[in-house]
Amino acid sequence: MAHSKTRANDGKITYPPGVKEISDKISKEEMVRRLKMVVKTFMDMDQDSEEEKKLYLNLALHLASDFFLKHPDKDVRLLVACCLADIFRIYAPEAPYTSPDKLKDIFMFITRQLKGLEDTKSPQFNRYFYLLENIAWVKSYNICFELEDSNEIFTQLYRTLFSVINNGHNQKVHMHMVDLMSSIICEGDTVSQELLDTVLANLVPAHKNLNKQAYDLAKALLKRTAQAIEPYITNFFNQVLMLGKTSISDLSEHVFDLILELYNIDSHLLLSVLPQLEFKLKSNDNEERLQVVKLLAKMFGAKDSELASQNKPLWQCYLGRFNDIHVPIRLECVKFASHCLMNHPDLAKDLTEYLKVRSHDPEEAIRHDVIVSIVTAAKKDLLLVNDHLLNFVRERTLDKRWRVRKEAMMGLAQIYKKYSLQSEAGKEASKQISWIKDKLLHIYYQNSIDDRLLVERIFAQYMVPHNLETNERMKCLYYLYATLDSNAVKALNEMWKCQNLLRHQVKDLVDLIKQPKTDTSSKAIFSKVMVITRNLPDPGKAQDFMKKFTQVLEDDEKIRNPLEILVSSTCSCKQAEGCVREITKKLGNPKQPTNPFLEMIRFLLERIAPVHIDTESISALIKQVNKSIDGTADDEEEGVPTDQAIRAGLELLKMDDEKVAEAALQIFKNTGSKIEEDFPHIRSALLPVLHHKAKKGPPRQAKYAIHCIHAIFSSKETQFAQIFEPLHKSLDPSNLEHLITPLVSIGHIAMLAPEQFAAPLKALVATFIVKDLLMNDRIPGKKTTKLWAPDEEVSPETLVKMQAIKMMVRWLLGMKNNHSKSGTSTLRLLTTILHSDGDLTEQGKISKPDMSRLRLAASSAIVKLAQEPCYHEIITLEQYQLCALAINDECYQVRQAFAQKLHKGLSRLRLPLEYMAICALCAKDPVKERRAHARQCLVKNINVRREYLKQHAAVSEKLLSLLPEYVVPYTIHLLAHDPDYVKIQDIEQLKDIKECLWFILEILMAKNENNSHAFIRKMVENIKQTKDAQGPDDPKMNEKLYTVCDVAINIIMSKSTTYSLESPKDPVLPARYFTQPDKNFSNTKNYLPPEMKSFFTPGKPKAANVLGAVNKPLSSAGKQSQSKSSRMETVSNASSNFTMASPLPGKKIDKRDDSDISELEKPRGRKKTITDPEEKLGMDDLNKLGQEPKLRGGQRGRKRAAAVSESDETQWPEEKRLKEDVLESEDEQNSPPKKGRRGRPPKATSGGTPKEEPAVKAPRRGRKKAVTAAPAVEEVEEEEERQTENIEKKAKGRQYRTPRRAQQRCGGRSKQAASKENDSSEERDVFQSNSSVNDDIPQEEMMEEEDVSTISVRRRTSKRERR
Repeated sequence: MAHSKTRANDGKITYPPGVKEISDKISKEEMVRRLKMVVKTFMDMDQDSEEEKKLYLNLALHLASDFFLKHPDKDVRLLVACCLADIFRIYAPEAPYTSPDKLKDIFMFITRQLKGLEDTKSPQFNRYFYLLENIAWVKSYNICFELEDSNEIFTQLYRTLFSVINNGHNQKVHMHMVDLMSSIICEGDTVSQELLDTVLANLVPAHKNLNKQAYDLAKALLKRTAQAIEPYITNFFNQVLMLGKTSISDLSEHVFDLILELYNIDSHLLLSVLPQLEFKLKSNDNEERLQVVKLLAKMFGAKDSELASQNKPLWQCYLGRFNDIHVPIRLECVKFASHCLMNHPDLAKDLTEYLKVRSHDPEEAIRHDVIVSIVTAAKKDLLLVNDHLLNFVRERTLDKRWRVRKEAMMGLAQIYKKYSLQSEAGKEASKQISWIKDKLLHIYYQNSIDDRLLVERIFAQYMVPHNLETNERMKCLYYLYATLDSNAVKALNEMWKCQNLLRHQVKDLVDLIKQPKTDTSSKAIFSKVMVITRNLPDPGKAQDFMKKFTQVLEDDEKIRNPLEILVSSTCSCKQAEGCVREITKKLGNPKQPTNPFLEMIRFLLERIAPVHIDTESISALIKQVNKSIDGTADDEEEGVPTDQAIRAGLELLKMDDEKVAEAALQIFKNTGSKIEEDFPHIRSALLPVLHHKAKKGPPRQAKYAIHCIHAIFSSKETQFAQIFEPLHKSLDPSNLEHLITPLVSIGHIAMLAPEQFAAPLKALVATFIVKDLLMNDRIPGKKTTKLWAPDEEVSPETLVKMQAIKMMVRWLLGMKNNHSKSGTSTLRLLTTILHSDGDLTEQGKISKPDMSRLRLAASSAIVKLAQEPCYHEIITLEQYQLCALAINDECYQVRQAFAQKLHKGLSRLRLPLEYMAICALCAKDPVKERRAHARQCLVKNINVRREYLKQHAAVSEKLLSLLPEYVVPYTIHLLAHDPDYVKIQDIEQLKDIKECLWFILEILMAKNENNSHAFIRKMVENIKQTKDAQGPDDPKMNEKLYTVCDVAINIIMSKSTTYSLESPKDPVLPARYFTQPDKNFSNTKNYLPPEMKSFFTPGKPKAANVLGAVNKPLSSAGKQSQSKSSRMETVSNASSNFTMASPLPGKKIDKRDDSDISELEKPRGRKKTITDPEEKLGMDDLNKLGQEPKLRGGQRGRKRAAAVSESDETQWPEEKRLKEDVLESEDEQNSPPKKGRRGRPPKATSGGTPKEEPAVKAPRRGRKKAVTAAPAVEEVEEEEERQTENIEKKAKGRQYRTPRRAQQRCGGRSKQAASKENDSSEERDVFQSNSSVNDDIPQEEMMEEEDVSTISVRRRTSKRERR
């Protein structure tokens, strides 16, 4: 090969053949041409060409001169760079350049040329690629390891490569870049922070989103160099996280983002970093902890993450953040839960306990997100959530915040629809969530209108979707209805009833609008608007919107017409949907982003639109029922004709199942008014069945049969006669088992047709009922220490006596007059039963449980008669006071059932206002749930009256009988005659009086509407200017009255700041209770002992509580909270349709030990001696039963709650009561503490032993089992009859000490010892209202567990008062 003449060792440059000298003296084009030839030469050379390497050494040095490195032309620079890359390849491992500065210049020059890789469309791209490939393959940059400025060179190279990479590059470019950069990391001695930052910067989310290819390059590089780079990454995080040296890197603020990205790239990169995160989770800086929690949530929750199993200490530490004090951290943890449940079902067990705690978090947002997390996971796959998690959602349906309740209810509805209605996961999943439908309907028991509206919406959209085809919809409804529990069925019935009532209200409004406008019609329209408003959310806004809607209806006939169709009885489901669309479309113009008026009207239309039931639907439903009965589920026959349906009902009457026959009788009673006229052939078949049921059927069927005859047949008098006569003649006192049905039938005939059988009924009552049944004890009762027994253990004779009392009451209610003094005589008989503790003959033959039954029957009968004005007038004050003592009876079931009767009568506005005063005595009840529940019912009754007065502004003449504040005089009078109030100045007795008064006043004073505090004060002051009408000349009786007034005045003054203002009106006192005020008498004396003043603690009365308390104190999962539990709050409801259920049983009870317990002395009770049972006693003789001296308040031993131990505080203000911890006791009433006070939970005392009792002990009553009432609500009479039957059905675990009884007679009167009762917290108190909805619902529906006091229940009557 011929070469240009010049020797290398002469310093002359040798060029390849054909290449002339390259200098600044030639043109650019020529230079490029010559350089290309040089590039070709070097490209063809290999490392073994030693001679050529020496030959071209000077050329290699020449190409590295500044002339080329700084040449302005990029083509020249590119060709030179290619030459230099080949030179490094050829001369490897030793480069021809020895100067460090020159090497730095060369590599910086090559790096700059690599920027040309950015433009993949460039004609020179292949040369750039060759350059990259060459230096990557040769690892040319490794020469720089020895240079001082190597970090600068490497950093610039990395930055260049990360900046030029783009989606135009193929895999080879990507691979060569990774090769080049990885060699520097893997083969170098160190990785500087600057170089590390250059790599990690591409992982930061902002950079990642800008250049995805750079992120992928960094990711590939880190995966390739994981082992080599890990120490430097660890050092970086150690400096930032542990030492806080954030200045070492600009990426310090992105440290948590980097950890997440690095973990996703290769978890081994963070082996030493993760323990640092555990330390950071415990940082004192809230924001820092929050950042770590967010990071770990993503790391633990990632789909394929195994971090929780690989690093259990970190997982446990993270779980601890669920209980962090900082709200955003707890919120973040809860949000993470759904991802974790969905991606890692194996961690559900760990999460459950922590989610349980957070489901009771004080923060609404956290409780809300707990629900969202669980429901989200459940909707993805039901197997991802366990029953405990679903139960947390269930609990939150009673949350005190509407947002949380709504989320929980909607979540359950969506789960139900997916897995039960649509059966997406099979029968097992459907079975697992079968409780949801019942739970959702139970929420309809809540008083909040928002809850009830949401239940209606859920029912229409999720439980029985209204958009289903008719047959499918009815099939869905049928199977739903058939599988609901009894309380859910009642709630569903109530829902339909409420919707129907509202539909009629709107129909009435439309009718009023169509009438000519007058003042009267305007007032009627306004009144109707107010009624409708109360059935919509946010009554304040709803009122304005309803007024606007009324105006629209008056002005726009095109809106009024579809509304008329919607509320008509003939509207079909399809028509209803069309009408709703049409009305909302017209009201929605012009369209607005948010239209609250339209939303409110849509609420109204949804409630009144009959989207489920119409004529076609009923036909399809009956068809579905017949299919089920016949087993022809696939039968496609058309709807069932009416005639056929009625015949099917007749067959149901003949079934052996009593419940089915009862239901069929009720259907005939409610719907059979046209049977006689339209279906005479069915009438002839139905009548014999009804006659048979009335004469020989079960008692309830007999009752319904009588009412069916009364409702269906025009010849009811003849039919009643055909039933009454044979039953009357067949009455045989010796055959007790066959007396109950005849007594029931005769009683209901007497109520429905009193005039037809007036004479025989009077004789029947006087001779058979009173003389043969009530005045005779034929069969000795079983000896037992129990105070109550189940229905099946009640003696037949007692059951007959109870029916006899009911029959007398029905007879009187039918007559509705006292012309023959029958009412007076009956009341005397009933009070005599109460005087004698239920043992009317006092022969001692009746067992204690039977006596309890008879006391309950007698007191309930008086309450029933008091609801009829003609009998209320003849009930004496003594009889009223005696009846009131049933609320404090020694038997729990008697107190409970009597309270039900009382609440039902009051909530229906049938009982006079003075009977509300009896509720004050509930403050003495030993069971805290009873007190709390009585308070709820009192709140409800007060609100019912207030709402009634708002709706009926024209009833001012009835103000005395309706205004709740007027209960105060009755309460004061009742407490002044309390048989426990013996010593006028006794502090303990006065504290009892104070608690009873505060029980009423607390609710009345919750709001100072119209200056009611001053009105109450004025009323009490006025009472002090009068005398007790029951004994106007008895100074002791009057002094008691004035003392109670002073207690009331002190309560008002301590709890109100406005009591001294002017009263809005002058109170009117009931003349039956108080004499007219003496104008010459000014009673300003203070009758209270001075030491009583310290017991009146100032403080504002608390308003009626709201829905459900959820704020449980923060605690670690699985640990019992040390803070006090908040009470379940309740809300009052204007509607009288509902009643509140009592606290639930079944909660865990912690044992409490009360020692230093002594027996309480029990003053003797009264038993009224009546005439010899052998003596003949007719109706006239009854008049003599009460002729002994007039009864006084202290004459009858009260069966009531005993006092509890006196606490350090002298009063029990609401402030303490609301915050009091749950006093739970398995044996809550075993031992009465010293110096007990009724109705207050005792403080546990220490030490001491029971005191020795005197040698001759008064009798002690005890009960072994207290049972819970679960009355079913049907119609008025049905409720009455069922209450006693069902009173013991739900009792569990209540145990009592076995009592001893020794009787000592003195002057015809008995002395009885204090009773001891033993109540378990599984008691449930159920009050009942006029709704068809029964309050016997699962406990969770209404209330969280309440405190249970360890108190004795006793009867006490003062010896002094008896004297």
